[in-house]
Amino acid sequence: MVKELARPAVSLRPGSAPDAAWAFFDGEYVPVRDAKISVLTHAFNYGTGVFEGIRAYWNPVHEQLYGLHLKEHFQRLHQSCRIMRLDLAHSVDELIEITCEVLRRSGFREDAYIRPLAYKSDELIGVRLHDLTTGFTLFAVPFGNYVEIDRGLSVCVSSWRRVDDNAIPARCKITGSYVNAALAKTEAQESGFDEAIVLTHDGHVSEGSAANLYMVRGGVLITPPATDNILEGIVRASVMRLARDEGIPVEIRSIDRTELYLADELFLCGTGVQMSSITSVDRRKVGDGEIGPVARRLGAIYFEAVRGNLDRYKEWVTPVY
Repeated sequence: MVKELARPAVSLRPGSAPDAAWAFFDGEYVPVRDAKISVLTHAFNYGTGVFEGIRAYWNPVHEQLYGLHLKEHFQRLHQSCRIMRLDLAHSVDELIEITCEVLRRSGFREDAYIRPLAYKSDELIGVRLHDLTTGFTLFAVPFGNYVEIDRGLSVCVSSWRRVDDNAIPARCKITGSYVNAALAKTEAQESGFDEAIVLTHDGHVSEGSAANLYMVRGGVLITPPATDNILEGIVRASVMRLARDEGIPVEIRSIDRTELYLADELFLCGTGVQMSSITSVDRRKVGDGEIGPVARRLGAIYFEAVRGNLDRYKEWVTPVY
């Protein structure tokens, strides 16, 4: 086990990296402050990269840090690379080991967020995907809650529409495409809401600014299909499994905007937001305006599972230390 490194005394902004953090960059393990790219890098200029967001959860009782769904995330990263014509040299198993080594070197004894990036690394001007070199880096930072998960979120339906599969593939985590999420998120927060829900170009509910959405109506858990330009979320699949294990019926179908106003419950799920209930949409209460029983039930199981406390879901987590 790598000895824990000292933390800096300065206060860090959420999501920023302490000096003790390490990265895997250009095939080597380096302090995160030394992992740098040129301003000419193709991906920096044109958004020609793909990434994953992965969580690791600290369990103080086990004295263990657990990487969540590492295999599934790196399988999806390889799929994104295929779409974007990136040649990722590392297998899924190699990527898992790289992740664990970065976390061990960083010595985190708290929840962390892992960011792998494959990108067009050539230093040149010119828009294209072909005849370019692939770079890869992976780093990790301490990371708590992305949104307030213990209270309900107020959301609005954004004026910005979700990117379409025939424009910028929505099932691919492309760095450049997240300007779509940024526009929706800023619009929502500057209008007094916590989050945004984005619609497809034909007006169906797609997802949150950067999270999948579930709705409960009449005891049925409903989520939009992949054909409504959602990211095929890994936490979304986990929630589906939890629901089925708990005997809660699940339906995958398109959701109309006004169904959001009639829902018994709504919640977002994803690596960043984890499981976060929505208690108002466009200033209309969802249900009774409180976190609903289905979300509470599934959330309680989920947060036990991700910290390695439930044998039934042990395959979800990878111990780091």
